Formats: sequence, structure tokens, C-alpha cells
Amino acid sequence: MARVVSPIPILIVVGLLRFWLRLRVAGAKEIRARYREIVEQDRTPLLICANHLTMIDSVLIGWALAGPWWYLRHFRTLPWNLPEQTNFATNPLHRALIYLFKCQPIRRGGSRAEVAETLQRFAHILAASDVGLIFPEGGRSRSGRVDVESAAWGVGRVVKSVPGCRVLCIYLRGDSQTEYSDLPSRGDTLRVSMYLFEPKSDHTGLRGSRDVARQIVSRLSEMEREHFDAR
Repeated sequence: MARVVSPIPILIVVGLLRFWLRLRVAGAKEIRARYREIVEQDRTPLLICANHLTMIDSVLIGWALAGPWWYLRHFRTLPWNLPEQTNFATNPLHRALIYLFKCQPIRRGGSRAEVAETLQRFAHILAASDVGLIFPEGGRSRSGRVDVESAAWGVGRVVKSVPGCRVLCIYLRGDSQTEYSDLPSRGDTLRVSMYLFEPKSDHTGLRGSRDVARQIVSRLSEMEREHFDAR
């Protein structure tokens, strides 16, 4: 069903980003070529982990990584993500719609069993070769910077539960973005950096999940430092 309806939301979203918000991605051609290489040369599970500054970061990341025609031909590479249920899935209709848009709502702060069930479904999707997207800090950064101490254990649990799962760290920030916001500034230029690795931990259980999560967020923090050093 998601594949059938996908042309409509994909084209609408691209139109809004390009013509209403007037955003551009610096080095888009090279970024998209690198993403195609990552998803085509190796079909092992892939999880995108990114910093989080706006409410539409998942959309911005999807747009930065590939164009609409690529996603229509290679639908599995359009990432699933885990939006906050209280923001995007407050009733059955909204819940059904966001599933069609490749989203699985998660209630942050919900019961451990409920969160674990959602993460298990998400891991199943990754194992079946669809790409996933998680913000490992668990929410938008209130300081405007990556906070290593806020690494959420859930991302580590997903990675450890999917054998051979690769993590593509993405640091995305607009030139005008100084702190968190609902939307990026109109006419802004987005800068994107990427780092692919396979985090591992000798620990088991919750300790292992936290170890993997911290590795991922630490890498994002390092990418952030490199971003500002380059500027």
C-alpha cells in the first residue's frame, strides 16, 4: 500500500522543500552518489542515525540522500523512521496514514514492553533489507548541539538485534541553524556529512545496547566538531 501511494507524498514533499522552503543541499550530487553506492553494493541491513534539530529532519535527510525518481524505483531505500506517537499518531486515522508513509510511531517514555515491541518490529524491517532511520538522542537537541550523554539505549538494542547491521551516521545542519526549531529557515543551505561503520560491543543486554548507542552518538558529536571546524 505504501508503495502504491508513494508518488503523491514524495512529490508533494519535494515540491514543498524546493519551492516553498527554497532549501538546497550543498554537494547533493556527491551525497546521493555515495548513498546509492552504499545501498547498492551491500544489501546487509542499514540503519541511518542522525542528529536532530527540526521536526522535519527525517524528510530533510530523505531528500538529501536521493531524488524522488530514485525512491520510486528503489522504494526499500526510502528510510522508515520512528516519529513520536503523541505528535503524529494521536488517532487511528493518523496512525494508518503515517504507516503508509513508512513511519512506525513510538511513545517515548511509554512502558518498556510497548517500546520494546515497537523496536522489535523496526528491527524486523531492517533485517528484511528496508533502510531505517533513528535519531539516537531520542529527540530534538535543546542546546542545538549533539549531547553524548543523551544517547538512548533503543538504537543500540536495534543494532545489536540485527546481525551485520551497518550504521550510516549523518550530520545535517543548515547554515542558519543555531538552535532547535520546528522548521529550517527559508532559503537555507543544508550541509550533510556521512560516516559508515558497524558498531560492536562485547557487552550483552542493556549494557551492550548503551555501549553501541554511545558509540553512535559519539561519532555524531565528532562529525559536529568537524562541521564547525570546517566553517
